[in-house]
Amino acid sequence: MATDRPAYASYVFAPPPRTWAAVHGSGDRFAVHRIYCVGLNYADHVREMGGDLARQPPILFSKPADALVANGSDVVYPPRTTNLHHEVELVVAIGRGGANIAAADALAHVYGYAVGNDLTRRDLQTSAHKAGLPWDVGKGFDQSAPMASLHTVEQVGHPVDARIWLKVNDEIRQDSTLDKMIWSVPEIIAELSTLYTLQPGDLIFTGTPDGVGPLVPGDSVTAGIYGLDTLQHRIVAGRE
Repeated sequence: MATDRPAYASYVFAPPPRTWAAVHGSGDRFAVHRIYCVGLNYADHVREMGGDLARQPPILFSKPADALVANGSDVVYPPRTTNLHHEVELVVAIGRGGANIAAADALAHVYGYAVGNDLTRRDLQTSAHKAGLPWDVGKGFDQSAPMASLHTVEQVGHPVDARIWLKVNDEIRQDSTLDKMIWSVPEIIAELSTLYTLQPGDLIFTGTPDGVGPLVPGDSVTAGIYGLDTLQHRIVAGRE
């Protein structure tokens, strides 16, 4: 895909606005490049999904950047599903890019952290998985990545064992700690950087603990990680 255009060239139609994330305590905007995700990264979630508890290479997939949803916004119940699931996750924001990054150096590439919800059309993901097909339609749909504002490393350091939780309509559904991740943040960054050249603006959803479950229109979702801004959004009815 060409990225350099002659000065006299014009677009066929107006480009879409740039996706960005808010930064806590600042008017700065974090311009989003790509959204990477890690699957089955907590042993209890592997168990509840019927997976193999033996440590495997991380399962990696992606969402489009414009799937990001700002904190407090409504999320429209997506089409072609009857089983939309919540998955609270620690989100890592990359501030310095690179390839083949050593795990020992990985945290130096982190700009900050946030709370995210990896919304999943579970029925579509499951059917694709059983057929040996990609997960795209189950994971990478519109508004599938609600996220709270980013906290910089200078503000919060690097969360390691903080509580991670999610509730629906004031009922706790997910409740765990970050130290139960199978693959740590440095290991995830190192692995991703062997497959992609990471860029400033990349976001990494690092996986969810057990307790995932369905959402329906009218549900109010609140999710948090100790020390970070709480994520809130509501599920509203979609098109008939």
